Formats: sequence, structure tokens, C-alpha cells
Amino acid sequence: MSLNGKKVTDFSLQAYQNGAFKEVTQKDLAGKWSVLFFYPADFTFVCPTELGDLQGKYADFKAIDCEIYSVSCDTHFVHKAWHDSSATVGKVEFPMIGDPTGLLAKDLEVYIEDAGLTERGTFVINPDGKVVLYEVSAGNIGRNADELLRKVQAAQFVHKHGDEVCPAKWTPGKDTLTPGFDLVGKI
Repeated sequence: MSLNGKKVTDFSLQAYQNGAFKEVTQKDLAGKWSVLFFYPADFTFVCPTELGDLQGKYADFKAIDCEIYSVSCDTHFVHKAWHDSSATVGKVEFPMIGDPTGLLAKDLEVYIEDAGLTERGTFVINPDGKVVLYEVSAGNIGRNADELLRKVQAAQFVHKHGDEVCPAKWTPGKDTLTPGFDLVGKI
């Protein structure tokens, strides 16, 4: 079953951000674009490279009114310790949500029950709180923040211009398509 169109469950979890703990709830996702970026665990190998890559694009996500939330089944205390000890993770400015019971991970079907960890799941949430795009990668394959940014921009464009669609490799300012009878078999 597809998760596209699914509303994120009601939640209240603790996060670490900018030297402090904070509560993050479903209400924080309302009215803006959000990315829930699940990764297996703190103090690992591929995960810090992904978080560092996201941090490198964080200003670009903020510029399009999109918040990044990294999520793992570690606690917010572990996120702080990792932030304090890793040069790469120490640069992260976006909220790092602790999901120790797997509430969000289970809701979005990326929880690995026998390991107590999550898959590498990326979920783009629209201002209505619904999943509009998601992908799940194998644990040994890192993701690309540039491509994620492009996909969020495409999702935002389609959300605003519902009669147009974005073709492969679309970037802002490039041509879109308006589906219709005239295009059938012509592309």
C-alpha cells in the first residue's frame, strides 16, 4: 500500500537543536513543507555523511520554506552527545528528533522491529500534513541532499500548479508539462 496521501500520526517527541532540547509535534509540520529524514542510528558511518550533506543544503531548504527533521530511534540525549563529539554532526542546525519507541518510524513503516532501528526513509510532507513523496533506501546506501531539494521543489511546484507536472530532471524555471490528449504518444 502506498503512503502517498497519508497524514502523519499525532506525535510529541523530544529533539535536540542548537544546544537545547525541544518538543516537536505534528503541529510543527502544519502549514509548511517538511522533510522527515529517518536514519538507522547515531554514532554510525553513513548516517553522519548524510546529515552533513543535508546541513550543507539546509539554507536552501529554509529558503523554500521547508524544515528538515532528522529522526532516529536514539533519544534526544544521544543526539546531543553525538552532536558534541562529531565534527560533521556538530554542524547540524536542524532538529534531530529522538523516536525511542519507534512511534513515527512505525507510522511511516520504516521501523526494523528486530533491530530497534529505522530504514533510511525520506518523507516529504506538504503543508496539509500529508506525505507527497517518499523513498526508502538500503542501510548501506547514502542519500543525496541536492536530489532531495530538487524533489521538494518539484512537489511544491505541482502543489501550486495542479494542472502541470514536472518531467524527469526538472528544476525550477525549466519547462513543465500539461497533461492532455495532445501529448498522448507525442513525448
